[in-house]
Amino acid sequence: MKRALLLTLFALCVHAEDKKKLPAGRADLAAGKKLFENQCGLCHGPAGEGGKGPVLAKSRLGRAPDDNALINIISGGIRGTEMPGADSMSDKEVRQTAAYVRSLGKATPEAVPGNPALGAELYRGKGGCTSCHAINGEGGVSGPALTSIGARRSAAYLRAALVTPESAVPDNYLLVTAAPKSGPPTTGRRINEDSFSIQLLDNKGRVHSFWKSELADLTKQPRKSPMPSYKAAFSDAELTDLVSYLASLKEDK
Repeated sequence: MKRALLLTLFALCVHAEDKKKLPAGRADLAAGKKLFENQCGLCHGPAGEGGKGPVLAKSRLGRAPDDNALINIISGGIRGTEMPGADSMSDKEVRQTAAYVRSLGKATPEAVPGNPALGAELYRGKGGCTSCHAINGEGGVSGPALTSIGARRSAAYLRAALVTPESAVPDNYLLVTAAPKSGPPTTGRRINEDSFSIQLLDNKGRVHSFWKSELADLTKQPRKSPMPSYKAAFSDAELTDLVSYLASLKEDK
């Protein structure tokens, strides 16, 4: 019994030592703010309000529930995403940046104007968004899923994506047109490619596979989005309502 108790106490002490403490001094937070603005702000917004990267100005971060996880994400990045590791930062700088990110959670949340209920109607109706995008598994698959998009993108970014879609094309997205030597061409998002073949996903969610030797032409359009601009299709008020709806999508159901 005594041995088991000692082992438990030892494990608790080791765990406590492993927990990395974030600096709390003004100088450290100021240094973290500068590091964040220079290296993180381009994607996450200068105040963590979100942009190409997720919103960080909130009290709970899904991927970083504790300080250790946040430090590991900043230093090592997130595999399979556009989040790189901070290879150029020292351990002290990583902790300063993490401390500043935590301080952003105390900021007042972004106030998004508009009527989300009207925006939801526009999304499902006039906008025709469900043909390409899914929310909680309902909708098309040719475009990115929008479940919890409000937690991953700022309202300003969402509006820009609706008005000028090319400004918000993900780095791993590539639009391709494959023209077989016999048969009609197919345009879609590249989902896989090697030296001999390529697979595309069209706007109806169908997968097409081609041997490159059987193609007359293969056209790749980097930074090109198949989504149309809604600048002319929606009034300014409608765009505001649609953005309000998308910004409200913060949790998976």
